[in-house]
Amino acid sequence: MYWAKRLWVGLGALCAAGCAANGTTGGAVNTVPPPVTAREVAPILTGADAVDTASFAQPLEARVTHVALDLALDFAQKRVAGTATLDIVAAPGAQQIILDSRNLSIASVTDMAGHALPFEIGTGDALRGQPISVRFGDARRIRITYHSGADAEALQWLTPEQTAGRQHPYLFSQGQSILNRSWIPTQDSPGIRQTWEAVIRAPEPLKVVMSGDRLTPDGVPAGAGWRSYRFRMDHPVAPYLIAIAAGDIAFRPLGARTGVWTEPAMMDRAAAELADTEAMVEAAERLYGPYRWGRYDVIVLPPSFPYGGMENPTLTFLTPTFIAGDKSLNGLIAHELAHSWSGNLVTNAVWGDGWLNEGVTSYFENRIMEALYGPHRAGQEEALSFAETENALQELGATNDATRLHQPPNSDSDGGSSGITYDKGATFLRTMERLVGRARFDAWLRQWFDNHAFQPATSAMFLADMRQNLIHGDAALEARLMPEAWIYAPGLPANVARPDPAAFAAVDAASHAYQTTGNIDAAAWRGWTTAERLRFLSNVPEARNADQLAALDQALHLMDEGNAEVRFAWLNLALANRYQPAVPAAAEFLATIGRRKFVAPLFRTLVDTGDWGRAIASRIYARTRATYHPVTQAGVDRIMATNP
Repeated sequence: MYWAKRLWVGLGALCAAGCAANGTTGGAVNTVPPPVTAREVAPILTGADAVDTASFAQPLEARVTHVALDLALDFAQKRVAGTATLDIVAAPGAQQIILDSRNLSIASVTDMAGHALPFEIGTGDALRGQPISVRFGDARRIRITYHSGADAEALQWLTPEQTAGRQHPYLFSQGQSILNRSWIPTQDSPGIRQTWEAVIRAPEPLKVVMSGDRLTPDGVPAGAGWRSYRFRMDHPVAPYLIAIAAGDIAFRPLGARTGVWTEPAMMDRAAAELADTEAMVEAAERLYGPYRWGRYDVIVLPPSFPYGGMENPTLTFLTPTFIAGDKSLNGLIAHELAHSWSGNLVTNAVWGDGWLNEGVTSYFENRIMEALYGPHRAGQEEALSFAETENALQELGATNDATRLHQPPNSDSDGGSSGITYDKGATFLRTMERLVGRARFDAWLRQWFDNHAFQPATSAMFLADMRQNLIHGDAALEARLMPEAWIYAPGLPANVARPDPAAFAAVDAASHAYQTTGNIDAAAWRGWTTAERLRFLSNVPEARNADQLAALDQALHLMDEGNAEVRFAWLNLALANRYQPAVPAAAEFLATIGRRKFVAPLFRTLVDTGDWGRAIASRIYARTRATYHPVTQAGVDRIMATNP
């Protein structure tokens, strides 16, 4: 262990000496991007509802169409350093392009002949970072030499001790929604799609993967213990989908076009859980057309990854918390795969229309699960999703504008309530499907993907397409569907398609028996699916005393639960009732899991109990904060800053 740490300090120092100036480390590497060729260019939407207030960019004046990165990974300084070469399209007479950045150190901006171009870094604000204004003159390609800050919010640099192998450091990125500007100077807006390529140098023996075609899967020697990797994405994508990971990772194929990357120590468990991935791709294609990204690989990251998954094209990023040993949580895989159509192929132009990504994907996910595992499992997962919408409506208020699918400009760039963006969005499409019939609905949704492929979209476009290609001017049908009310009004319209009340009949009967008699059917619990167990725990009365919680734990062995979703539900219930025996288990869980879905609510539950829980939360967070990704840190920081 000691030698490994000393090795990385030495390599990092070498990078620090040479990266910031020219982006190269250890040997001559050609940093000039290839000549401009005909590349696919996505349109820029011109409507007022497509103006991204979370970006400084003014794409109707000048926009980025292609990004060429040439970067070295500096683990000692915790930064990337090198160049970004941007291809520009400008309106007649335009002389300036505005880029997004967050705490980047810019050494120079030049044209391709090396002539300096005037640039200015603006003051900016806490949400958007800082604008970079470049006067490009006649240039249509500009090169920015820069390095990221050590606090780049998109990047997490892990020590060897934070990995499964405990031998080498690890890096991964998380760009959604507006974090990639902390390591890439470009127009960081989902409505400004860009093709990209990259040359990435990393110290041996680390391997690098990115969300594009891998041109050098094993890298090529770059001198002095470094290897260079090349990547390319020929389709224009939203810039938040440019992703990178580097570490001691290995690859195992799962099918003809699918495979998994992860640390060697995690490979067997990960590959077993992902065995159905190829079948999922085939099921998705039968529903809504061909998969257009070439390969569909996944990487199972260390547990500090802040989300369940991230749909980066060609390479989904996954939390290890989905590994339950029985494929019971692989709805997560179906969700990220579905994003290859809804989100990656057709992308919300602004974050106020995030439901176009997440709501459509959540509906699509459920259809994949039905195709692979049958209507019973899909019906149960639909019911759990609908319950999340009901919870959001109860928390926010059914008339609150935050419960609308479309959110106005200046809305939360983080997407708002998941119970609305994901679950109400899915319920909307499910309602439309049941009112017009599945075959007709599927044909319409497929043409939506086909006709808007590799383009941004807005709620208004979705509604217009629905009227033109699904409703066909039938006023009576539109009155039954109520699409405008679904998209623009708060709450749930009267025509909502509710889940089958019998989906959890046996579980609900067991819940009723427990609530009325205190009897726990442990034998039934052992045969239940994860969805059924979560349903049962959600029906446990909120107020439980220590004896009742102890009895529940003794019967169901909840403190020893290995399924992360079930363990979280139990800990949340126990902590809300100040159940002291659960505190060590919660501390261990929070020290080993960085997924925001679990971490933030548990800290919130502790803080909400008052002095008892706040003291515990403060003690745990002092030990765990440094292990969390900045996304998770930001959420918990807000919780811990609330008044007792």
